[in-house]
Amino acid sequence: MPERIESRNPATHEVLGSVAVTPPSDLDGIVERSREAHRSWAERSAVERGSAIARAADYVFYNHRRIAELITRENGKTLVESYLMEVLPVLDTLRFVGRRAARMLAPERPGNPQIYMKHKRHVIEHVPLGVVGVISPWNYPFSIPAGEIAIALAAGNAVVFKPAPVTPLIGEWIAEAFVAAGLPEGLLQTVHGDAEIGRAMCEHPGVGKIFFTGSVEVGYKVAAACSTVLKPFVLELGGKDAAIVLDDADLERTARGILWGGAANSGQTCAGIERVYVARALYEPFVARISSLAEDLRPGDPLDPETQIGPFTVAEQYEKVAAQVEDAMAAGAKRLTGGPVDVGLPGKWYAPAVVTGVDHSMALMREETFGPVVPVMPVDDEEEAVRLANDSEYGLGASVWTGDPARGRRVARRLEAGSVWVNDHMYSHAACQLPWGGVKKSGLGVTHSKYGFHECTRLRMVSGDAGRFVPPFWHPYDERLRRALEPIVGALFAPKALDRIRSLAGHLGEFRGLLDRAREMRRGS
Repeated sequence: MPERIESRNPATHEVLGSVAVTPPSDLDGIVERSREAHRSWAERSAVERGSAIARAADYVFYNHRRIAELITRENGKTLVESYLMEVLPVLDTLRFVGRRAARMLAPERPGNPQIYMKHKRHVIEHVPLGVVGVISPWNYPFSIPAGEIAIALAAGNAVVFKPAPVTPLIGEWIAEAFVAAGLPEGLLQTVHGDAEIGRAMCEHPGVGKIFFTGSVEVGYKVAAACSTVLKPFVLELGGKDAAIVLDDADLERTARGILWGGAANSGQTCAGIERVYVARALYEPFVARISSLAEDLRPGDPLDPETQIGPFTVAEQYEKVAAQVEDAMAAGAKRLTGGPVDVGLPGKWYAPAVVTGVDHSMALMREETFGPVVPVMPVDDEEEAVRLANDSEYGLGASVWTGDPARGRRVARRLEAGSVWVNDHMYSHAACQLPWGGVKKSGLGVTHSKYGFHECTRLRMVSGDAGRFVPPFWHPYDERLRRALEPIVGALFAPKALDRIRSLAGHLGEFRGLLDRAREMRRGS
């Protein structure tokens, strides 16, 4: 790999800047600096750490225009999407983490239902992991890593952050925002490079956990690399999200919502809608309406306010999308709208495509597409829709569209996905109070919410005992202990209350002997 990575505008191919590649040989020193910074950081209260995250939010706020424009230039999103999908969610997430860190990380105090433990007190603490590695994607280069870094830091960890090599300048902005918040030197460090430095992070024994967002193929490699040192990981991988349109759905709202779910960010969203199953009674009007709406979405320069669809961030993704649609058409599918389009710039665009005549024998309905393509199938009833929606190796998200919210929730509970939305899709990644994660090949573990905080910690149980009582079960064993054990079992665990009372009342002598034994052990006799 070259010594520097150039960042290019995917629409114009203009060089925006460059960053130095981090040699894997530097990782030992980077991790050691992170560990040193972590020690003092972890001693601060969660309130104090949360305040630092809130200061990072202030920095993003005061620089939001520059950040949004950089996202559009480096990633290819329209400016509207840079705000809606990146800047606004990051501001909300940083505020949420800043306010809620102490509550999310508060020690838990479980009760003691066992009568023989009533004299003890237990606390379950959420302890920082140490150094956390965050390996982020290019499709949401600001909102995904910023949220994961914020939670990891608030939980008391240091972070080694690897941005995608396609969007390194946005990664630098994230680091700048947190450093401006007054973090200790070395607490957040950014490394740049390709799979080599990512693999080194996974295999390094000083990095306590990896958070990876990307493809299933690379996710397997991350898991394999982490396994060499028994390192835990959180994987947010690909998706093939299904949308089910029931026969009572609002046609206009549903068509608009599903088109947005499939075409936003040029379809480059892990939780984008890539399969639509429509009740046969609504199928024809739905196809007609979503096709009409898709034709109105204008591809072009993402800095142009009139543009609705930006370029592919990575040109190779364009080739994959085009090939999937062409293969489906060769097998009998029909593309009603969209397709490859020339906007007069060097980048690659694909106008939003509505595709009919599809089935599950086609790669378009089985493999992740990651482009603005909405394939639509008619179904006879809910049963068929649920069966087809669940007929996938993926399970990141799904949605149900209906005029009856209760019916929608009932269908939603039958879908095999980490998140299921009724009459909307994928928006909850921007709501940090809600967990985000998938099932099947879409990933392991979660980010966001209190569960995302818990992913950044390990549990430690601390027991309190005043030391005034010697348990009669300690050595040396004697006949009094042996005689008391059977009635203890009956008094505590007999299925019927009357049997428990009989066991207690009928063996008072054995219980007194056990208490005498405890007193003798206390006196040392």
